[in-house]
Amino acid sequence: MWKFLSYITNNEPQSRHEEIFDAFFWIIETVALIFGTWILLAKHEAQWIPFLVIEYCWAVDNLRHNRP
Repeated sequence: MWKFLSYITNNEPQSRHEEIFDAFFWIIETVALIFGTWILLAKHEAQWIPFLVIEYCWAVDNLRHNRP
């Protein structure tokens, strides 16, 4: 599991910041995406889901590129 989390959150051999925070951030962002999508569907506000997905992609992109 740790190897997968390291791969999904990093595109360099060594992360520029603490890898444990990268993994926690990815897990929190993924849970927020799933829970947020569920809430928006339940409230019949599906038009906001693309914004949630864009935010998720931006956050993961920041993780992968190791921006300090």
